[in-house]
Amino acid sequence: MDKKETFIRAIKDNERLIVKIASVYTNTADDKADLIQEIIYQLWKSFDSFNQQSGLSTWLYRVALNVAIYQLKIAKRRVITVEIDEQILNYANEDHSAIEQKWELFRQQIESLNLLDKAIVMLYLDQKSHEEIAEIVGISVSNVGTKIQRIKEKLKKQHVNAQNHGIR
Repeated sequence: MDKKETFIRAIKDNERLIVKIASVYTNTADDKADLIQEIIYQLWKSFDSFNQQSGLSTWLYRVALNVAIYQLKIAKRRVITVEIDEQILNYANEDHSAIEQKWELFRQQIESLNLLDKAIVMLYLDQKSHEEIAEIVGISVSNVGTKIQRIKEKLKKQHVNAQNHGIR
């Protein structure tokens, strides 16, 4: 297989992780689509630098997370304007599927986490080992364990506080 075919195969095999990262670091469908496109572009630009010292999915995670975090930092510097039309106003009245509701609850729970903690949660939920998480985010394995424990405690505390205030 040539470089192009190998790259396309790698993207198809890891499409789920790219979409997941884009979903965690964006708030709208358009932003998500833009981020997916930017991640794939940056992966293509840096594909020659993949030296196979780590697994392909580990390398893809690292590049995708770096792109997502960089794009988020850029977006925070911009002033966002939103045109409100009838479709947007009626959106709140539409029924949402159970999956969308669960996703929104998940997003609310992790919203207060910093960028690194969000990445760690995502990798942890994707059942990556502590070693893989450490390699992807660039911290020690013992630090991964500590961070996961602290994140769990923080999320539990948020959940208890939400329940105490009648938020579900």
